[in-house]
Amino acid sequence: MMMDGAANLRRGMLIPSIAAASAFAVLLSLGLWQLDRKAWKEGLIATLEQRLSAPPVAFPAPATWPRLRAADDEFLRVAMTAELLNDREAPVYTSGSSLREGSSGPGYWIFTPARLADGALVMVNRGFVPDGKQDPGTRPDGEVAGPINMVGVLRWPELPGLFTPAGDPARNIWFSRDSNAIAAAKGVSVAPFYLELESPDPPGGLPRTGRLHPTLPNNHFGYALTWLGLACVLVGVYGTWLFGSWRKQHGAVEYGA
Repeated sequence: MMMDGAANLRRGMLIPSIAAASAFAVLLSLGLWQLDRKAWKEGLIATLEQRLSAPPVAFPAPATWPRLRAADDEFLRVAMTAELLNDREAPVYTSGSSLREGSSGPGYWIFTPARLADGALVMVNRGFVPDGKQDPGTRPDGEVAGPINMVGVLRWPELPGLFTPAGDPARNIWFSRDSNAIAAAKGVSVAPFYLELESPDPPGGLPRTGRLHPTLPNNHFGYALTWLGLACVLVGVYGTWLFGSWRKQHGAVEYGA
């Protein structure tokens, strides 16, 4: 009878034990993954701080563009002289940016092709305008003509997400910072990256330019503690249940004996 009781206990423990072990493995994996994400985010923030605080370097020559990569060159501060093609301006809807002050939405980024001295074109995100100012006719002072000395950072195109509306070239409105798609709709060929303009400020103050600041949230340690804490709670609950089952079965065996 004692052997039958022990066998019943083992059979009754099998499925709950498998479920608990599986849940523990998932919780532990999520906690460790968040710790990895924490290290990645800290490295990203350090890289942003270093690149965004460095003095600007000369804008890369067109011959070097195919060798540039977002992982190595994004957020590099550069200086260039170029002429804006204001007749091919494109507003990109935004709800704001965590990297720019003064860009709380709703509003628009103003993307404009700019011609370098050698004739090559690069798309420039000139900055933020609030809703209602996306039409250049509402801010004529900001439509600057002639060569301009610009300082900004290199950025790579932002591809549309799954739920991002498609751009509407006919209405000249866009929903992602996909500089290549905007350029194609405007009939121009541009660099594989775009310039996020820091200065100069245009006459009239629109679009709003400004330095970028790395204000990315880093909550991964808290998330890791949550998942690892749940794993510890699971161990405690399982241990309590296991001990209670053993005592219950042990008492039943003794009573039966």
